[in-house]
Amino acid sequence: MNPDVTPLFERSKTWREEISALRELVLETDLTEELKWYQPCYTFAGKNVALIGKFKDCCVLSFLKGALLTDTNGILEAPGPNSQSARVVRIRSIDDVRRLAPSIRKLLKEAIANEKAGRTVAFKPIAERDVPEELEEQFAKVKGLRKAFEALTPGRRRAYLMHFSSAKQTSTRTSRIERAIPAIMEGKGMGE
Repeated sequence: MNPDVTPLFERSKTWREEISALRELVLETDLTEELKWYQPCYTFAGKNVALIGKFKDCCVLSFLKGALLTDTNGILEAPGPNSQSARVVRIRSIDDVRRLAPSIRKLLKEAIANEKAGRTVAFKPIAERDVPEELEEQFAKVKGLRKAFEALTPGRRRAYLMHFSSAKQTSTRTSRIERAIPAIMEGKGMGE
């Protein structure tokens, strides 16, 4: 138990009982408790394995390489539509923690074994992501844009593609792309 992390649990105005119970489950393992990103983070040999977090409607135990886990009880879910690696167990009551405790223990044990074995998640290559039609149109219009976009790091390209593609209307996708062109041409990521 890390004394730097304890205040997060003691001062919690929401989900206090549930996150404290999750903490107890995690601390039964060989994971080390640390404070990262203002959240309780659990590591093995310096590698991030799990986080405990809170939202309005639930609290979660997040497994950073959750896609590797065997979820025989169907309690893991992707935190968002673009999540490739992380998986979460959503908790909405202390009864959920009690009921799911055996499954959570199995997942924690497997997550630690995966870290010991050095297993990694195979991410979908950036080349397999769909390029919006509006971006293809801008590649044809703006000299050097395709080359500048392809020179970006995979993470920057992925962020742009997700941002552009998330717009429902063509006009919104086009305006997002047009606003991003100067940053792309300078080799910058979103918001840099």
